[in-house]
Amino acid sequence: MILVTGGAGFIGSAIVAQLNARGIDDILVVDILGRDQRWKNLRNLRYADYLEADDFSEMVSESDLEINLEAIIHMGACSDTTEADCSYLVKNNYEFSKLLAGWALEMDARFIYASSAATYGDGEKGFADDEDALETLRPLNMYGYSKHMFDLWCKQQGLLDRFVGIKYFNVFGPNEYHKAGMRSFVIKAFEQINETGGVKLFKSHRPDYTDGGQVRDFIYVKDAVDMTLFFLENPEVSGIFNVGTGNARNWKDLAKATFAAMGIESNIEYIDMPDILRDKYQYFTQATMDKLRAVGYSKDTTTLEDAVADYVQNYLMKDAYLG
Repeated sequence: MILVTGGAGFIGSAIVAQLNARGIDDILVVDILGRDQRWKNLRNLRYADYLEADDFSEMVSESDLEINLEAIIHMGACSDTTEADCSYLVKNNYEFSKLLAGWALEMDARFIYASSAATYGDGEKGFADDEDALETLRPLNMYGYSKHMFDLWCKQQGLLDRFVGIKYFNVFGPNEYHKAGMRSFVIKAFEQINETGGVKLFKSHRPDYTDGGQVRDFIYVKDAVDMTLFFLENPEVSGIFNVGTGNARNWKDLAKATFAAMGIESNIEYIDMPDILRDKYQYFTQATMDKLRAVGYSKDTTTLEDAVADYVQNYLMKDAYLG
């Protein structure tokens, strides 16, 4: 059996959908369905069982969960970069991850977990997925630090020789609909264009970047899932790895791609960035992908324009889900 935490969430449900496409449905999904709409991500998926995270944690702690476990794909986390409850982030993103790590060792199961590109902070130290440089990183927000804490713990425990930590960059695509303010710009732009005919982007507050010229490594969720499952298929590979395209693009490109996918002429307005974001804003992120390529991942990533077109035309316009 494969355990997918956060299996009703964005990347987690996309992983389950791709496992299903590969003929795998012996899957235990763990999540917190709560009051949002993530339950809809489950409707097209096949899985053996579902457990709420609290119930699952109690069963693991009491050794009351008897399954033949092959792998844990740990995607469950609070991914809100504006979350101010640091204690909640520590319990949810750090302590729960340690519990799972211990269980994986006990069960001799493959352990693949979601770290984040947010651990790189402002990028001053670069974006190389180098375990030796982990201690030099300074995340800009508590979400990023909670992920960084677990990366550091795994290193300190000597577990990066058998675990895989994945630093996801800016993932977008279907099944992110429930994420409210943490949804990607593509779906927000799609809604803005439908409502107003235009899109608003932040002005640059640095002289070396034009308005809308701030750049990110945007990766389509289907590519992110393919990279994630590469580690399931190649158990000899371990360590920290970036999951991105290695090709940063700016926000204006992303907006134009969304307009093009909708068949509408571009109409972009630039607005001031809120003061609360200015000292925490990343102007540049770009994954270094040499390490993943070196261990054998060879598939090309989808171009930004093709990815946005697929997302907009085959999912957003059709109110469709993966699976």
